[in-house]
Amino acid sequence: MFLPTSLATILVLASIVALGPLSTDMYLPSLPRLTTELNASIDQVQVTLSIFFAGFAVAQLLYGPLADRFGRKSILLAGLVLFTAASFGCATATTIEELILFRFLQALGACGGPVLGRTMIRDIYGPTQSARVLSMMGTIMALAPAVAPIIGGYMLLAFNWSAIFIFLGVYGAIVTFIIMFKIQESLQPENVNSLHPLTILRNYGQLLRSRVFLGYTLCCSFTFSGLFSFLSGSSFVLIDFFGVPEANYGFYFTAIVLGYMTGAQLSQRLGSRFGINKMLVIGTSLASLSGGLMFAASLLEAHYLYWVIGCQVFFMVAVGMVMPQAMAGAMGPFPKMAGTASALLGFTQSAIAAVVGLVVGHSHTGTPTIMSASIALMGALALLSYLFIIKPIPPEV
Repeated sequence: MFLPTSLATILVLASIVALGPLSTDMYLPSLPRLTTELNASIDQVQVTLSIFFAGFAVAQLLYGPLADRFGRKSILLAGLVLFTAASFGCATATTIEELILFRFLQALGACGGPVLGRTMIRDIYGPTQSARVLSMMGTIMALAPAVAPIIGGYMLLAFNWSAIFIFLGVYGAIVTFIIMFKIQESLQPENVNSLHPLTILRNYGQLLRSRVFLGYTLCCSFTFSGLFSFLSGSSFVLIDFFGVPEANYGFYFTAIVLGYMTGAQLSQRLGSRFGINKMLVIGTSLASLSGGLMFAASLLEAHYLYWVIGCQVFFMVAVGMVMPQAMAGAMGPFPKMAGTASALLGFTQSAIAAVVGLVVGHSHTGTPTIMSASIALMGALALLSYLFIIKPIPPEV
């Protein structure tokens, strides 16, 4: 067994938190091709992204209470088994409807990784140190989605889109065995919570009435949804509009991820010095500015590939700064229901992202305008969440 505070444990937990990004980023280069190989429209192909986040959102409401009652490890393992099986199901899909179904099942399994990975970090490190560790984990985790689109692009050229899902299935199986034999249960006996429906509803009600929880959760959710706006539109914008080859798409995406890693590093190094709220005001301001600049160029019909990529890089720096701090701020006051808090945060984040993804996909006009408008709006809403919900909270709260 790895020690709970060891680097090995952090690496393993980062690998399961990365299940969501891996499940989306690796197959992004294949989206335009799926329209022809599965005889599907752009809207239908976009649904394979949004349905994933819809399943991701709904299942988290169950993972949290179950993990608070039965422990993190057993519930996590059940999710990983489902993720692995559904990934192989995606690889065998012959119609867009089958792929949508298996993507939904894949999401039900994958969402246990982020929910319980964050929760275990909160269990192990407590409210004050968890932001630093989440930032460090975010930097490590970002390596996977940085290379995922590159791997996916070359798999697409060497084999076909189904090979991407076979890879994800093998990845899920390996992580399952490591969790089973090397990771300890992190839930302390005194923090075991009731699974009674009234208790679950009361816990969710307490969280929804908490201005602290809502403020940090909305900051996190809007910045993440700005990222998802880019995920939903970028393959069509870069490949179809700007003419980027499928195999090269991942290299542009790597620049985006490097922005996130930079933000996560800043969050890790400066968070303890400046505190959560100062990091949030800097991050949300940067997100609002970079998204606004991207949208302004689109309104002027100044469509330049490197302007879009550059603005998104700075938006991702903001995401890396905001998300770890906001997650720690949202879960910190609730040690006895950390799983439930993590689940509700994840549900809100994924639900907003799913809706944003559907809107971007349905409204796509062939240019970067809709995508950039959504990114700008999400950055502005994150900043407003800080200014009007978090900032007015008294310091003692």
